[in-house]
Amino acid sequence: MKFPLPLVEARLIRRYKRFLADVRFPDGREVTVSVPNTGSMLGLTAEGSRVLLAPSTSATRKYPYSLELVHADGGWVGINASLPNKLALEAIRAGLVDDLATYPIIRPEQRYGEKSRIDFLLEHPERPAAYVEVKNVHFMRTPGVAEFPDTVTARGARHLEELIAVREQGFRAIMLYIVQRSDCTRLRLCADLDPAYCAAFARARDAGVEAFVLGCHISADEIVPDRLMEMEL
Repeated sequence: MKFPLPLVEARLIRRYKRFLADVRFPDGREVTVSVPNTGSMLGLTAEGSRVLLAPSTSATRKYPYSLELVHADGGWVGINASLPNKLALEAIRAGLVDDLATYPIIRPEQRYGEKSRIDFLLEHPERPAAYVEVKNVHFMRTPGVAEFPDTVTARGARHLEELIAVREQGFRAIMLYIVQRSDCTRLRLCADLDPAYCAAFARARDAGVEAFVLGCHISADEIVPDRLMEMEL
């Protein structure tokens, strides 16, 4: 996925209210930008960090820039939580995720479970449907090891329980983690930050829920899903 417009570099001053940040441009101007990520962004909010901003083409938008990439641990990290579904679809169609490219019908954002929407419902005329839930990953404490989640996520645990119910009904149920970093080779679940999520994941695996981890190559021009990664179980 190429960014539609060239990204603009700045320095992070602070992130606040979850969805806002103040940045400083090289000419000294300070502006407020939107942050398309409501999570903690643990490890990615240090003052003075290099950031890349996506400019908006809308003349009426309140904040003309949104935060896309943060430079951390020697490379760019994608923080836009709205991109993983686009990256997942690109990877599925490219045949990077098991046999999911063989499903001829891909339906995004379908209702299922209790007041939830599955990110993708894949259908095949001769096989059970596959329910695919996508999660965004950008947290790293140990070099080369991505971690999820970076804070407590009751919603994430609920999604796992709903995938268990899907599997018990005879359908495929799949967790797809999108790692928006180029510097990781595997994924580990954060038992210290959210033991409840890890327990729910263990139940899901026992029930037959599948899990895949997709790594990405990230540059100032594009984010490209390019490889499956190992998951520590």
